[in-house]
Amino acid sequence: MTFALSKLSLSRLEGVNPKLVAVVKRAITLSSVDFMVVEGVRSAARQKQLYAQGRTVPGKVVTWTLKSKHIDGLAVDLLPAPYDWKDPKGFDAVNRAMMQAAGELGVGLRWGADWNQNGKAREKGEGDSPHWELSA
Repeated sequence: MTFALSKLSLSRLEGVNPKLVAVVKRAITLSSVDFMVVEGVRSAARQKQLYAQGRTVPGKVVTWTLKSKHIDGLAVDLLPAPYDWKDPKGFDAVNRAMMQAAGELGVGLRWGADWNQNGKAREKGEGDSPHWELSA
């Protein structure tokens, strides 16, 4: 089965670096699971709100920086279907498709569940499974 990005997902890619958009668009055709774009470009104000969460406002900490690559359009957050934030299998499937697409297109990519890019997801407690960003 081949999946396609929804109009909402495509709209959330507006302003994202074209290389990363190309990877996401190719990955959806390769993926063994459907997925949606949750967030692409993020304003500095939105990043500040997210950073405050779990620190100065109630909630779970969801970011570790005020200088997210989302602000510059260099990152996307993707959510596999069925939509379960706690099930790593779907994110692992999306990652396989994203990395294959990045390889085909010659784009450097880093996943938030494997920050050191050694192929071992979550080995050091990395918990940003929805996040992919362009790497050097």
